[in-house]
Amino acid sequence: MSAPHTDVEQVEAANTAFYEAMERGDFEQVSSLWLTPSDLGVDETYHDPADSGVVSCVHPGWPVLTGRGEVLRSYALIMANTDYIQFFLTDVHISVTGDTAVVTCTENILSGGPAPEGGEELGPLVGQLVVATNVFRRTPAGWKMWTHHASPVLAENDEDDSDETPS
Repeated sequence: MSAPHTDVEQVEAANTAFYEAMERGDFEQVSSLWLTPSDLGVDETYHDPADSGVVSCVHPGWPVLTGRGEVLRSYALIMANTDYIQFFLTDVHISVTGDTAVVTCTENILSGGPAPEGGEELGPLVGQLVVATNVFRRTPAGWKMWTHHASPVLAENDEDDSDETPS
């Protein structure tokens, strides 16, 4: 067992590697950061690793995705339809207990879609604020993502303040 501060540093590195791979559109790296059934001792002779419900993911506004196949297809789809994405992580908190780690953070996302027809530059950049929980498991190959759950943060509405009656 490694020291607690070392575990936190290793989990932080795995979490950072996940977001950096997303920014680069590196599907192979993203895939390598997710748990496989064999990481948990599931005998792949009897369970198809693509369909085994070992991992789960919730993207903002999406239903729950379970199994490596569904989860990795979602990332392939996101990468194929996003020309530019950058994550600025804030409010990062890491908790490690035994072989499980929980990372909570705010994803300050800047993304750009395809250029308008005939254009060579990105389409308009859009900002989004998302809170995420990433759960990691320790494996012989390092910390791997077990689940990712992200939810949008609703913007405060200035009109709500005007509806209040003065006292």
